Amino acid sequence: MAGAITRSGLFGIRSQEQAVALMLIAQAEGKHPASVAAEYDIIQNRPALKSHAALARFQSAGGKIQWTSRTDDKASAKFLHPAGGEVEITWTMDRAKAAGLTGKQNWKTYPAQMLSCRVVAEGVRAVYPACLNGTYLVEEVQDFDTKPLRIEKPVIAVEQEPQVITAEVVEDEPESLPEPPEELPSTPLTMLQSLMWSDDINDDHVIHFLIANKMPNVTKQTKLKSLDDKVINRLIAVWDKVKVFKPIL
Repeated sequence: MAGAITRSGLFGIRSQEQAVALMLIAQAEGKHPASVAAEYDIIQNRPALKSHAALARFQSAGGKIQWTSRTDDKASAKFLHPAGGEVEITWTMDRAKAAGLTGKQNWKTYPAQMLSCRVVAEGVRAVYPACLNGTYLVEEVQDFDTKPLRIEKPVIAVEQEPQVITAEVVEDEPESLPEPPEELPSTPLTMLQSLMWSDDINDDHVIHFLIANKMPNVTKQTKLKSLDDKVINRLIAVWDKVKVFKPIL
């Protein structure tokens, strides 16, 4: 099963070891091992629960959510659970800016979705954290700054007395992640977009691959969403070739 999930390329899991590790998490939760493909992502080498899966768990456990606002500037919702009481969580773009989150592309492209995911993460964790089993949500892990400090080679200055050793500590700039796909129903197009996001491949790359392979009626002006499902399924089937293709842009 781990090999099949990895080879399919549909869930962003890049190795059998990652798939097996997630399957063990599913087993510990009393779920079918294949459920991890729908509920978890591997982000920065961390297992991360998808926000829609976290909300589904919360509601299945008796929790209730009532959205009071979902716009590009503000997301707010009330969370209620018999074991944790009630709380209202609000995330605004000002709050996200203060937390240093809005510089990344996913916040610029999908502000309403990113704010909503933050509301879900904070609300579920505040009212009924048991359904998260100690894991973070995908959108939270994407915003982690996990780059370590880099210590430059010490510069030794020799004086009569005493000898002084100085070292400069330089922190890397946080690396921006590619834009995540919007949560949509599973279709050939959304599957392809998931692969493109996982491998940081843009629309032009795919279109040029089709042109290079003489796909009829495909030009530089062709839009990805206008492709026939048969063409998209073919792209998914030969994704390894698409990844190594070098377009001349």
